[in-house]
Amino acid sequence: MTLANSTLLVTVTGHDRPGVSARLLSTLSVFPVTLVDLEQVVIGGRLVLAALLAIDERVAPGVSHERAFAEVRSAVEKTAIDLGMDVEFADGGDNGRVGALPQGRLHVTVLADPLRPGALGAIASCVARAGANIDRIERLASYPVTSIELVVSGAEPERLRADLALEAATQSIDVAVQPAGLHRRAKHLVVMDVDSTLIQGEVIELLAEHAGCAEEVARVTEEAMRGELDFEESLRRRVALLEGLDASVIDDVRDRIVLTPGARTLIRTLKRLGYECAIVSGGFTQVTDALVERLGIDYSAANTLEIVDGRLTGELVGPIIDRKGKAIALERFAAEAGVPLSQTVAIGDGANDLDMLQAAGLGVAFNAKPVVREQADTSVNVPYLDTVVFLLGVSREEIEAADLGL
Repeated sequence: MTLANSTLLVTVTGHDRPGVSARLLSTLSVFPVTLVDLEQVVIGGRLVLAALLAIDERVAPGVSHERAFAEVRSAVEKTAIDLGMDVEFADGGDNGRVGALPQGRLHVTVLADPLRPGALGAIASCVARAGANIDRIERLASYPVTSIELVVSGAEPERLRADLALEAATQSIDVAVQPAGLHRRAKHLVVMDVDSTLIQGEVIELLAEHAGCAEEVARVTEEAMRGELDFEESLRRRVALLEGLDASVIDDVRDRIVLTPGARTLIRTLKRLGYECAIVSGGFTQVTDALVERLGIDYSAANTLEIVDGRLTGELVGPIIDRKGKAIALERFAAEAGVPLSQTVAIGDGANDLDMLQAAGLGVAFNAKPVVREQADTSVNVPYLDTVVFLLGVSREEIEAADLGL
C-alpha cells in the first residue's frame, strides 16, 4: 500500500461505552507512531473516532511505513472485532471536524511534544477508571506542540483533576481540567509574572553581572524561587549588592532582554479575543515599563530601584511587590478591568507567584519549580508561552486566522 504523506487515517465507529478510546489507544501504543490528528464525537450513543497516524522517525528511523502500517491495521482490526466496533482505513488526509462542542461537561486539555498514543491512552484509561466517559476528542494544535482536548462527562472534577495530575507526571505531558461552558472563553484578564515567564532569565541577575556579584545573586534568587527564603528579604539582600552601580547599565539590560518564545503571539491573540493583559513582577519598573510599551500591556506592577545622582543606592522605593503583593495586584487589576476573579488567569514560575496563582480563576505554573507545579491548577512544561491559549480552548487555526485578519 502506498500512503499519501506517509500517514494512515483510522476511523472506528460503533456503540459507545466507557473505555473504548482507552482500549484503541492502548493498541496503538506498542507501535512507533505518533498522533498527527485525533477527533471523537458521540451522537445518539454511537461513537465515531478518527485518528491520523504518522511513523515516529525518532523511535524507528528508516522503518518501512508500508510494513508498520500493515501491522497497525492488523492489530486495530482485532481490537475492533473484540469491541464489536467497525473500523476503516484510508490514506492520510484532511479528516475535518464533525459536530458541535458539547456543553456542561469538563474539558481535559493535553499538551505534549510529541504526543504518543500510549500517553493519551493512559489519560483515557484514567478517565474510564473515574467512571467518566469521553464524549469528544478534538485536536487544538499540532504546532508548536500537539494539543488535544477531551470533552468528558460523568466525572467528579476534583477527583479527576487529581488523578490526571498524577498520570500526567508519569507520562511527562501536561494536562488541565476545567469546566465546560462559555465562561471558559470569558476569562477576560490574564496576569503574567515577568522574569523566567514573560521573558527568559532574571533581570536582577543581568544587573548583577555588571556589578560583579552574579553568582551570589543567582544563588539567592534560586533559594527564593524554591520557597526557601522570604522573597522580600531575598530581594533586599540582592538589591543591596547592586549599590554604586551606574544607572546607565539599566539601558543595556533592557536591550539584552529576550522574550519567551510565544510571548508576542500569546499577548497578540489575547488582545484580539478582547482579553486584557497584565504583568506583575518582583523585578523593577525601570525594565517592566518598557515591556508595557513594547507589548501593549494594560496593567503592570513591579518594584522600583532607588537611583541617586545616576547610581543605584542598593535600596528600593515604595511598597514591595512580593508573594502577597502579586495577589493584591491581581485583585486590583481585576477590579479595574471589571472582571471577577473567577474569570482571571495567572501565569508564573516561582514560589512568590503562588498566592497569585491560587487567587486566579485558573493558575498556570509555567516551567515552574516543583512546589509551584504541585499547588497550581495546571502546569505547562513546554518552552512556548502561547500554548496557554490552548487551555482557553483557542485552536492554532484560530490564531493563524486572526493573524491573517480572517
